[in-house]
Amino acid sequence: MVQVMNIYIGNLPYSTDDVQLKEIFESFGAVTTARVIFDRDTGRSKGYGFVEMSDPEDAKKALSELDGSIVGGRTLRVNEALPRNGNGAAAMRH
Repeated sequence: MVQVMNIYIGNLPYSTDDVQLKEIFESFGAVTTARVIFDRDTGRSKGYGFVEMSDPEDAKKALSELDGSIVGGRTLRVNEALPRNGNGAAAMRH
């Protein structure tokens, strides 16, 4: 059974889209999904997103190397996401 790791990425440049987010993580391994979260009312990025990687070792390497890295002039916060809470949103580990 494949254990997918869900990764939270915070402080993304507001111009980042799903494709760009996927490209950032693909250099570390296979990306199952990559999505930037957008505000429903404005359609603008909220500055964070989630990536799922199918290989936990690749995901851990991406976590360690991308957390604190600079993308588009912003310092990324990269953590393993917690399971979804009661309102359907995934949370991040502190």
